[in-house]
Amino acid sequence: MANNIILIGMPGSGKSTVGVQLAKHLGLDFIDTDLVIQTNQGRMLQDIFDNDGYQVLRDIEEKELLQLQLSNDLVSTGGSAVYSDAAMKHLRSQGTVIYLSVSFEEIEKRINDSENSRGIAKSDGQTLKDIYDERLPLYEKYADVTIDNETFMSMEDILSHLK
Repeated sequence: MANNIILIGMPGSGKSTVGVQLAKHLGLDFIDTDLVIQTNQGRMLQDIFDNDGYQVLRDIEEKELLQLQLSNDLVSTGGSAVYSDAAMKHLRSQGTVIYLSVSFEEIEKRINDSENSRGIAKSDGQTLKDIYDERLPLYEKYADVTIDNETFMSMEDILSHLK
């Protein structure tokens, strides 16, 4: 296993929840790329989305991901990170990419008011199901390891997938 782990998956798949616990367990530093973007941009993701649009947010996300130089880190990416082939190739070159797989029905349960979800970069009229269907093949494409996180697993179960 590489010394860096990158988590990908839909909003609500458990990237931050699992990521913090896994980083602590493995002695890795935890990086949430949504927070990196907000810090470096000096504004909230929702503000970027509301004022500049989802494509600008994706462009900023790609730029920030390409600048990451990882060393002993566990990275929780934004759900839309997989839209950038360049960013995903960069991340894969630095660590193991783990896709936290969760069914659409479970994602829908985990996200409140999914049709009007704040913080999910999407075009006008795009539903959560549309986003899920669009991203699923991208998550599968970039994953080195897929972990079914339908029900939050124990740390031992997660670690068994990494060996």
